Amino acid sequence: MENLKSYVNQNKDRFINELIELLKIPSISADSAYDKDVIKTAEEVKSRLEKAGCDKVEICETDGHPIVYGEKIIDKNLPTVLVYGHYDVQPPDPLDLWTSPPFEPVIKETDLHREGAIYARGACDDKGQLYMHVKALEFMTSTNQLPCNVKFMIEGEEEVGSVNLSKYVKENQDKLSNDVILISDTGMISKDTPSITTGLRGLSYVEVEVTGPNRDLHSGLYGGAVANPINILTKMIASLHDENNHINIPGFYDKVEELSQEERAEMAKAPFSLEKYKKALDIDAVYGEEGYSTHERCSIRPTLDVNGIWGGYTGEGAKTVIASKAYAKISMRLVPHQDWKEITEQFKTHFESIAPKGVTVKVTPHHGGQGYVTPIDNIGYQAASKAYEDSFGKKPIPQRSGGSIPIVALFEEELKSKTILMGFGLDSDAIHSPNEHFGLFNYLKGIETIPLFYKYFTELSK
Repeated sequence: MENLKSYVNQNKDRFINELIELLKIPSISADSAYDKDVIKTAEEVKSRLEKAGCDKVEICETDGHPIVYGEKIIDKNLPTVLVYGHYDVQPPDPLDLWTSPPFEPVIKETDLHREGAIYARGACDDKGQLYMHVKALEFMTSTNQLPCNVKFMIEGEEEVGSVNLSKYVKENQDKLSNDVILISDTGMISKDTPSITTGLRGLSYVEVEVTGPNRDLHSGLYGGAVANPINILTKMIASLHDENNHINIPGFYDKVEELSQEERAEMAKAPFSLEKYKKALDIDAVYGEEGYSTHERCSIRPTLDVNGIWGGYTGEGAKTVIASKAYAKISMRLVPHQDWKEITEQFKTHFESIAPKGVTVKVTPHHGGQGYVTPIDNIGYQAASKAYEDSFGKKPIPQRSGGSIPIVALFEEELKSKTILMGFGLDSDAIHSPNEHFGLFNYLKGIETIPLFYKYFTELSK
């Protein structure tokens, strides 16, 4: 495409400043206290899409947070790319671990990001990566180089399980019809090693509650005679893994695909330094399922992790009580072929069955989604590969991700099209954690690469 790099370079300060303004809005979908900010962000996304060149943009109401839909249709005989992203963000807690306020974006230079990185909640996940697509559209429309049709579907509930997106997709299949879906909500191996995510893990998320006595009890008068829900809960959770970190739930592995040694060998070609990995996390050893590498544990194997646990007295000082209740939030990352609803039911049945006498257990499913794999012989993947190769000067490596984007499987089921995951984040970007950031190099490189995908996808579709 003509003048692509020069256009990005000439407008990079404006691109950065526009993203910073978007990051200032605390669009936290999980907390109703921020509902007005979520709406404000949706309106801002609508405005940005209009300015970038969409002919039609609308805010679509749902039973929860709205979806922003936009389109630029230049010729119905040409291919159509549907861009998906989300404008909602994770809660920023714990705030005391941030080196700068999460909604007051700042640019900082680091050893990895000599050009600087934007520090703010949502910088990488997903406002920064979403906004790359808006600016890519701006380039293509302002220079009259848009080679095909484009549609945008930007939601505000991804961080709470895309609660209302399924209904919206099912009710708007004609409106959302497309030839390929393009998402940037993943990452790549490194700044100089591009990669395309070809697989995602599924997810099952549950909350468990263990109840003992009908009130908090004095730990001196009742300790040793009454089941302590916190003690019981921790024992139950500990029993969910064996000594090899294999998950102890009957039927859990029945549908897990065992990759061949050849496939595992190909995955192992991706550059990875165990020492750098440990240093970045400030740990002296890795941990996980026996018989698998660190990368395999994070991508092709299922997991079970406690995301939060609480009960009893946690304030300052001491309060000697046996709590009436104890709670935990647990997530299971699943691999393709594992059905998240089936796994959720297996967990519920097993967890209730291992509860000892003296307590009752309640398991509440929250949300989940299926895993996903994109074949590399798909023309969407091939177009993405050529785009990265042009932009970075080297062919990208296909890799499976440990993360989950539950709606990707839904898209294929309902819209009958494949999803291409063109992520530009890095593992070190601290998404969902304090000090989330997105490198300026990665952000601008995304804007530079995405228009090339449109070019090659249109050419390969002929």
